[in-house]
Amino acid sequence: MTAFDAKADLQVCLQDARDALLWKLDGLSEYDVRRPMTPTGTNLLGLVKHLTGAEAVYFGAMFGRPFDGPGLWITGDAEPNADLWATPDESREQIVNGYREAWRHSDETIAALEPDALGRVPWDDKVELTLHRVLVHMIGETHRHLGHADIVRELADGAVGQRPDGGNMAEGDAAWWAEHHAKVERAAKQAAADA
Repeated sequence: MTAFDAKADLQVCLQDARDALLWKLDGLSEYDVRRPMTPTGTNLLGLVKHLTGAEAVYFGAMFGRPFDGPGLWITGDAEPNADLWATPDESREQIVNGYREAWRHSDETIAALEPDALGRVPWDDKVELTLHRVLVHMIGETHRHLGHADIVRELADGAVGQRPDGGNMAEGDAAWWAEHHAKVERAAKQAAADA
């Protein structure tokens, strides 16, 4: 496999996760895309906002190609987790469009540089990473947060799967899933009783 092919394959994996993340917002109310679904405040629109900032940093600032995205709270003097939730004056459209703009900018960086091009981490200029390493990192980062989005979306309205048709899930109606849930619960209780 050539370096170009490897870079293209990595970019396909990244784009697949980007697309799936935005699908998680489809059909939900303004409240449901923003509401905190875990004790730490995890919410769908915040995940998109966070990944916009991550792409801006890793494919922008690191390689001397600045992009105006939301700052990651770890990179500046913003309050902790400022990039992980949307304020009332930040619209869904604004955040989603910003994420798509970050993709375009990131894709331009990826196209312009060789896989071994070095970039410097903005919060520690002693750390240099190759474009290849940054691509691998952002695939992992995006898929990690997509996993969060999977759970948050299921909690919000029951929608599951990596695609709108839920194609990567076991087939079953509501009754089947209720029985499956009960089976898993029984197994957990039995294991706890046997421990």
